Amino acid sequence: MTEQLLGAHVSISGGVYNAIANGEKIGAAAIQIFSKNQTRWVAKPLSDEDAEKFKTAWQNSTIKEVVIHDSYLINLGSPKEETLQKSRVTFLDEIARAEKLGIGYLVFHPGSHLNSGEETGLQKIAESLNLIINQTPDYKVRLLLEVTAGQGTNLGYRFEQLSSIIEQVENKKRMGICLDTAHIFAAGYDIRTTETYQNTMAQFDSVLGLDNLFCIHLNDSKKELGSRVDRHNNIGGGFIGIEPFRMIVNDPRLVKVPKILETPGGEEEFMKNLALLKSFLN
Repeated sequence: MTEQLLGAHVSISGGVYNAIANGEKIGAAAIQIFSKNQTRWVAKPLSDEDAEKFKTAWQNSTIKEVVIHDSYLINLGSPKEETLQKSRVTFLDEIARAEKLGIGYLVFHPGSHLNSGEETGLQKIAESLNLIINQTPDYKVRLLLEVTAGQGTNLGYRFEQLSSIIEQVENKKRMGICLDTAHIFAAGYDIRTTETYQNTMAQFDSVLGLDNLFCIHLNDSKKELGSRVDRHNNIGGGFIGIEPFRMIVNDPRLVKVPKILETPGGEEEFMKNLALLKSFLN
């Protein structure tokens, strides 16, 4: 079988270029990073020197794919005008940083409607994306909507909601999907048996298309099926269990999709989880 793009979300502490060595240290073939402090709206610009250092480190490494996750503050569906404008400006900066680093994928949570209603929220997200994509016509970065657990007023917990956003986006070539196992499970999509896994993947393919899936987050869930609560656990340590992860890493349709751990416990746990995932490979 082709080499699997297994990896984890790694730190950029001390410089974004350090992420590459951090990924190699844990035996990752793919990594996810924040390109800036994810808890702040504004970050100092990414210097040309740091961007070049990152590209050189990546080129000389065993890391095959890098994905960026955007700031958790961003809400492209906010009914609050000030938050919406700040979110759009910050998201635009996230895309510019990804482009400068030569990274092809930016993962983001769609947004929250904050009691303005789901349809209104979905329209606002699509409107935000159209504005932002129109401002970056020559960029190559693909924007990956992440399936959410649906906690609170978070949107994106049904495949149909993500489909609704993409349908309203004019330049669909710039869009894609990131599937998170803990999120879909919490949202009510069962993947624990061969039958339920195949059913969920068939639903995904029917509504969104497997050819639009560009990243998978591999996380077990601390909460039960349909809980709508986003709490990650180590592989096999939660309510999802071992078998679904064995099915995912051996699914021939998903071989080329980067599979990223966001499990708790840091480097040591990442290494254990990666070793476990690799042991599943046929």
